Amino acid sequence: MKKEEIIDELKAQYPRDLRKQLVKTILSNEKDKDKTAVEQQYILMNQIFSYVLKECNWSMSKNSENWDNTPLKIMATVFPKLATTQWYKEQDIAVKKNIDVVIGKDR
Repeated sequence: MKKEEIIDELKAQYPRDLRKQLVKTILSNEKDKDKTAVEQQYILMNQIFSYVLKECNWSMSKNSENWDNTPLKIMATVFPKLATTQWYKEQDIAVKKNIDVVIGKDR
C-alpha cells in the first residue's frame, strides 16, 4: 500500500477529533507521569503503528541499510503533534538502536 493510501485509510478509520484527542491524552498522561494511562494509550498507538508497518511492508533487516522512516512519518502525519510525545521519541530511538545493532553485525 502506498503512503498516501495508508494515511487516507487511517484518517477514514479514526476521525480527526479522535486522533487529536488521542495525542492530547498521551501528552497529558506523559506530563502527569500516569504510568497506567500512558501504557494503555501506548498499546493503542503500538497497534496502529503495527498496522502501518505491515502495510508499508517494512522490516528492520530490509530497511536498515537504506533507512526508511516512512512508517513514523505516516504516524506523524495522521496524528497531529505525535512527534512531540515520548512514544514517538521512543520509537525513533528504538529503531536507531536496532539499526546500529544490525549494521554492527554486518561489519
